[in-house]
Amino acid sequence: MTYSLENNQCRVGVQAHGAELSSFIRKDLDNLEYMWQADPAVWARHAPVLFPIVGRLPQDTYQHHGQTYKLSQHGFARDREFILVQQSADTLTFELRADEQSRAVYPFDFVLRISYRLQATTLTVRWEVQNPAGEELLFSIGAHPAFRCPLLPGEQFEDYYFSFDAPETFERYLLEGGLLNGQTEPVLAGATELPLTYELFAQDALVLKKFDFSQLALRSHRSERAVSVRFDGFPYLGLWTKGPGAAFVCIEPWQGIASSVGDSGELADKEGILTLASGQSFAAEYTITVQ
Repeated sequence: MTYSLENNQCRVGVQAHGAELSSFIRKDLDNLEYMWQADPAVWARHAPVLFPIVGRLPQDTYQHHGQTYKLSQHGFARDREFILVQQSADTLTFELRADEQSRAVYPFDFVLRISYRLQATTLTVRWEVQNPAGEELLFSIGAHPAFRCPLLPGEQFEDYYFSFDAPETFERYLLEGGLLNGQTEPVLAGATELPLTYELFAQDALVLKKFDFSQLALRSHRSERAVSVRFDGFPYLGLWTKGPGAAFVCIEPWQGIASSVGDSGELADKEGILTLASGQSFAAEYTITVQ
């Protein structure tokens, strides 16, 4: 089932399945859709929530308290049905709780709430993770929104670029089979624009850490249409598209990251893992603004 938020400028759709953002339309701009529409022939998702891990584990397995568990890339939340627990004129809140199915691959009790709040042309996505159990909760969480690129007829993918508010210098952390291989490669050096090409993503996603910016925009050289994503306090960021011909690009703020080649496999030792003591909660949010 899909739930909606709407104001004079925008209409947003969120599916109960995965609590996934599926539509973000500017009603006042000819009903322009900004979200990728999940073409199954290319990539059958819109904006999955990554929980309780971000990225891939070695052999898709991990160890905890002497037991071995199987957990596929990005975890299971994106494939579960959430319950709508709160709805108002501008906000939707969904909830997922641990159950027998989740404990088979992830032996923790948790409460995950995902909220969407629409104000003018900005959508705030907020996550809250609670630990109701008596032992520590280990987890990561991340975003994976896919934006249509190009946005307008007659444009091409290569007409677009990532725009930064100030000159930036950063490198990417390279992946091998979905795992960090310990190598890096320069991406940008003292520039405010990163041109988009499919070649940029030929070695998988651009995985960033140790960056100084907390906002970037997807812009076109041929129109004024744009998407801006703000992610204060996020230590990791992914930028990705499926490959040549895929008409979308993802801007992915992460509280967590893929494992590295040669990792021990212990969940507690995984880079980016967050720890919640009994009764504690964690919250983070990011925003999407459509122009």
